[in-house]
Parts: sequence; structure tokens; C-alpha cells
Amino acid sequence: MDSISILDQIINNQKAEEVANLDAVEIINNLFGEVTDRERDVLMSRHGLHGEGKETLESIGSAHNLTRERIRQIETSSVNKLQQLKNLDEYVSNLKKVIYQLLEEHGGLMEREYLLELLVIFSMNGFKVKSGEKDIHKNYLNFLITKLLHNEFEEVSNLKFFKPAYKLKYQDTKHFEEIAQALLSVIKEAKKIYTTEEIISLIFELEKYSEHKEKIMTTNGIDISRVLGSDLFEEDKKIVNENKTLYSILKAAKHVEQNKFGHWGVHNWREIKPKTINDKIYLILKHQGKPLHFAGIADMINKIVFDNKKANAATVHNELILDSKYVLVGRGLYGLKEWGYKKGTVADVIKSILNEIDEPITRNEIIEKVLEKRLVKKATIILALMNKDKFKKEEGKYILV
Repeated sequence: MDSISILDQIINNQKAEEVANLDAVEIINNLFGEVTDRERDVLMSRHGLHGEGKETLESIGSAHNLTRERIRQIETSSVNKLQQLKNLDEYVSNLKKVIYQLLEEHGGLMEREYLLELLVIFSMNGFKVKSGEKDIHKNYLNFLITKLLHNEFEEVSNLKFFKPAYKLKYQDTKHFEEIAQALLSVIKEAKKIYTTEEIISLIFELEKYSEHKEKIMTTNGIDISRVLGSDLFEEDKKIVNENKTLYSILKAAKHVEQNKFGHWGVHNWREIKPKTINDKIYLILKHQGKPLHFAGIADMINKIVFDNKKANAATVHNELILDSKYVLVGRGLYGLKEWGYKKGTVADVIKSILNEIDEPITRNEIIEKVLEKRLVKKATIILALMNKDKFKKEEGKYILV
């Protein structure tokens, strides 16, 4: 396929000229040579290309001693001038083909940040963009897509079930919205979170998916694995690459979100977007699947950066002590009650075990069962068994007094 080889050549061969044709910053810097210094400054300021955020018409007008309306006119005429350049296609041709193929393989619609992230990653592969420059590079890409590639692509921000997105010009979105709405209803009813594999399987089962299946069948040419997953989880790259359209629906859905550990659910659920320290503690323990020290939990909260709020060990410890869903299972170590851990001393745990079994068992059996519920030394369990007020040994086995 020609369209596939274009991207492969640019990314894999890393030819300087081709990479430059994919780099939005270089494209715009070249194109801005066709406008005046004032026009360039207005466009740079209005679209956040200076790296300092997008400025208002008023602030730009103050800097140039011009009215708000005059700045608006300069912006409009400058964009028109760029759109009418005879050699415009020479600059944007490769980038246009890559964007078109990405959108086509994702069913014609992609959430804005998702598409920009992919395009930046491809540019970084050409040694052009450092990680700290991502945001400004995205602004350059957005300017190109919305202002200079507007005949092929369209930005949409008023869809009921989708976040701001890019789509192919004249692409119908109704079938996407119906699938997203149906998926949201099923997730809410199930009241559970899903892995990417599980939620894509869930979409396959939807009546709306069957109804619109033919509309969302696409080719699979571009490998997008480089933008998937994070340091905290590994995305199932094969499943995503083979189901880009469904993954695109997930990324674009306004009320469905993926948490820091790769699980999907309703966007405002606490397991998806934790709001309090307690929410974060629970999410970390559940993801780790094993007891953790309270100081380690605080460190993980700060490392993951759920939001701009820092956690300290003392606050985390307080939450763990006061909430019954957490159980102290060792020195400073806490686990979840839902894992089967129970509160109390080692002697209390032994008593609970003997009550549940309701028959004499050996010391080794008791040790084994206690270690399933507590992270303690064997000597501590043996010492607890020596409490003759609570436990009695008969024929090598223990029972309650």
C-alpha cells in the first residue's frame, strides 16, 4: 500500500527532507516566511506558537497598539494568505497523507489529544522534538490541521458523547455516538472497571456495534504501539492495532475514561479519577495486589501524580488506620479487607481460623493459614499459640480453649 509506505519511509528511514515535511514546527516556520513580521507575531500569539499559551485579541492589540477588531482582521487575512500559497501543498503533502491515514484507520474520527500525541511521537522519531516541547508542537499541529488542512479535516467540539476531536471532512459521526452511548449504559449497569481487552470485547457484544459493523471496518497499516501504555501499565498493543476504530471510540468518549493503571470505567468513578487521598490509597493497593507499607504508598501517590496534591506518609497512615477496608497485616504494612485479611492480633487471627475450620489442626497448618492473612514471622505465630488461655494442644493438634 502506497499510503503505508509513505509513513514507513518517513519514520524508519528517517530521511532528513521527509522528516522536515512531517515536522509541523518546521513547516510553519517556512510558511511564515510568506507573511509580514506583524502578521507572524499575531498568528504566533493567537495560536500559542510562542510557547506561552494562546493570547487574547485584547492582549495582542495592546502589544501592537491596535484595536481588538484590527487584530482579528490581521489574523483572518494572514490565514487566508497562507491558504492561498501556490506552494502550500509542497510543505504539507506528507503530513496531510499521514493524518489522513491515521484518521482513516481509526474510522474517520480521533480524539484531538490522541491524534496530536501520535503525530508528535512520529515527529520525535525523526529527532525533531524533545519531550519538553510536546505542548507547543501540538499547537503547531493544531494550527496546521484547522487552518491550512481545513479542506480535508475538521475539528469538532460540540458532540454530545465525544470530547473535542478531529474527523475526516464530511465524516458522519452518528454511528460512533450511538456505540459510545450504548457502551456507557452497559458499563454503568455492570458497575465494574475493564481492561482494554475486556472493554473491546464488550463493544463487540453491543447491538449497536452489530448494527454499524460495516461502517467501522478499517485497514490495519500503521503501528501505533509507540504511543500506547505508560510506565504503570502495558497496553495490549496487538488488540489495539487490530481494533483502532474501537480504541478511538474509547479515547474520544466523553464519559468513559482510562485510569492511571490502564482500566476503563465511567469518567467520574473514584477508581477512574480518584479525588481524595483515600481513593488513591485504595487504587494503588488494588492495582499492586499485595500489602504495602504506608510510606511506600505515599511515595507511589506522589510518583504517579494523580493531580497536583502531594501526599505525606502521616496522612496516608491516618487514612489506613481509620478506614475499615484496610487491614494492618505487618509492621506498617496494610492490605485490603476484600482480599480476606481480618483485623486483630495474630492470636485473634488464629482464633478465627480455628472457628472457621471447627476441628483440630497442626501447628504447620495454622502457620500456613495465618501467613495467608498476615505478613508476620513464624516465631510470632508460634508464640501466640503458646497462650494457654486461648489455645489447647491435643495429640499434636490445636483447638480453642
